[in-house]
Amino acid sequence: MSKSIVESENQAELADLAACEAQKPVLEILYQDEYLVAINKPAGLFVHRSFLDRHERYFALQLLRDQIGQYVYPIHRLDKPTSGVLLFALDQEVARALNDKFITRDIEKTYYALVRGFLAEQVRVDYPLKEKLDKIGDKYASEDKPAQAAVTQFTTIAQGVINKPLGRYDTVRYSLVKASPETGRRHQIRRHLAHLRFPIIGDVNYGDNKQNPFFAEEFGYRRLMLFAQSLAFEHPVTKKPLVIEAAFDQQWLSVFEQLGWQGIKV
Repeated sequence: MSKSIVESENQAELADLAACEAQKPVLEILYQDEYLVAINKPAGLFVHRSFLDRHERYFALQLLRDQIGQYVYPIHRLDKPTSGVLLFALDQEVARALNDKFITRDIEKTYYALVRGFLAEQVRVDYPLKEKLDKIGDKYASEDKPAQAAVTQFTTIAQGVINKPLGRYDTVRYSLVKASPETGRRHQIRRHLAHLRFPIIGDVNYGDNKQNPFFAEEFGYRRLMLFAQSLAFEHPVTKKPLVIEAAFDQQWLSVFEQLGWQGIKV
């Protein structure tokens, strides 16, 4: 192979690498000190590598490591389609302390969801859930485990109507719902709202196969409308109260505007 061909191939590889770096997402850091860091994870981003990620290039864990230039320890997870506050520790001791807080439920989590229909103002769901297994990752796990306790408090913040027919209804109704999970089962909020027959818009696993395409056409977004808005807990080192909050992204704000919710307080 001639020298000119080799140089040409090397230049092409460098150009590809440069293009990848240019497209690399920059994470919004919501909070950082010498012990922990929190980001606003965008929808569509895996937290870390898994058997589901074969075609994915970027992961929150690696992006954050590269962005701040140090090792980080994931404390909890958000599903790929869920956006919002995601917490990491910066050393193993702090990671253990934060993990313990999640286990003992000493971290207050607040989510917001856009759901089908008009949900009542206050709804407390105490509905046990069977462990949700992955077909590949949990293929050897037992499916006979009993359901686990699962409790979520829901508060309706706003309601809105689109005056267009869908199915047997003359209009399409939506509620913006605040969700406060008291336990941490997999897909708990999504499954509890589906149990109430008020599924989250854009939920391909538990949602409404008429509402989801209608929403995508009406608003222009195909995504799960579930947002992890805040975490509140005692700092594991300073022992001071800490509240980490994320802002609704532009797609959420666009939906608020179309439904007349610009002035709502969350």
